[in-house]
Amino acid sequence: MNKRAFILLGLLATPASADTLAQAVDRAYASNPVLAAARARQDSLAEAPEQARAGGRLSASADAAGGYDRFDYGKGGAATVSADLPIWTGGRVSSAVHAAQGDVAAGAEGLRDTQAAVLSDVVGAYAELLYDQQAADIARADIALLDHQVAEANARYKLGKATRTDVAQLEAQRASAVATLAEAEATLAVTAAGYRATVGSDPGALAPPPATLASLPAALDQARDRTLDGNPLYRQSQRLADASSARIDQARANGAPSVSLGGSYGYDGRITGDDHYFPRAAAAGVVLHVPILTGGLVASQVRQARADYRAAQYDRDAAAREAVRATESAWAAMQGARAQFSANHDRTVAADLALKGVRAEYGFDLRSTLDILVADESLRAAQLAEARSRSDLLIQQAALLRAVGALDRDAFE
Repeated sequence: MNKRAFILLGLLATPASADTLAQAVDRAYASNPVLAAARARQDSLAEAPEQARAGGRLSASADAAGGYDRFDYGKGGAATVSADLPIWTGGRVSSAVHAAQGDVAAGAEGLRDTQAAVLSDVVGAYAELLYDQQAADIARADIALLDHQVAEANARYKLGKATRTDVAQLEAQRASAVATLAEAEATLAVTAAGYRATVGSDPGALAPPPATLASLPAALDQARDRTLDGNPLYRQSQRLADASSARIDQARANGAPSVSLGGSYGYDGRITGDDHYFPRAAAAGVVLHVPILTGGLVASQVRQARADYRAAQYDRDAAAREAVRATESAWAAMQGARAQFSANHDRTVAADLALKGVRAEYGFDLRSTLDILVADESLRAAQLAEARSRSDLLIQQAALLRAVGALDRDAFE
């Protein structure tokens, strides 16, 4: 292996302690505030069915009051304990529970989409940082190689085998590489800040991602089939439509009769001078409530609920189309990124071989300094293109998994 190969391997090798994509995902799951807020909102929403069920359960209350009567110069007070047990609610409670359960199910799908969005951000931050780290490493490797080439050109110049122009060309190329490195390091600092905000930890050296994320569809038809079964936004629209349907029954129930069992027990006390009165009262009975006229309120509520349900159905159809569109777009982009990565890898291999050949021929005066500069520039461009296409492929794979509803922690194990 020649000196150039040793330099390149030393600068571009992955450290043994490099951070992996799976580690970045775990850190984001544990600390990302957007995801934590979404989980808290879902916990809040999960209480809705229990609150709806409370409308059909026993309730009790205690009331007390006291005061002074300035006309009769007496003091008085009252205390009452009452209870109410719904027996028949006309479907109000059951329909409210069904609607709340639909809302909770829709919220769970929304939480899945938020998780997928956070993971997409993590993948994007990881891919961009990985590319910028590689770009800086490539620039450092280029400077090291040009340092060696400048030293060799100076030696040839002293032996009369090269001109001062040859040395100046290489020195100019090295200065350009130093400027490129400065730009790459500035960009790297910006990307690292974005990574820190998304993942929640300082970035270290990143390991290359897996060639293929887990659970990727093998074909476009398979991806389409999985979309409507797993896409969280489409599934959320289904759950919202179910909740809207239950609210039609809930609106109808507002015009239905209800029956409840009620009871109360209390004291009514009065003190006037030396007289004390503490009469007691107790009552129990069945209460029947029958709405007769509501001024058109119930009918209007039913019409409103039906209109909301139609809108929810249209939203569901639109979500289905958007989910399929996102899947097809992500599949096409992933295939394009995969082809670009393969081509750029072949380009890097060929450019590396070409530079080796030009340098060997330069030693026999068969190539000029300009040929070396062109070959070196070609290799650096190929390496950057390969690094860019590797990051793009990772991002597009994550986009496809999100579209089919499979972008979760298991995809990175």
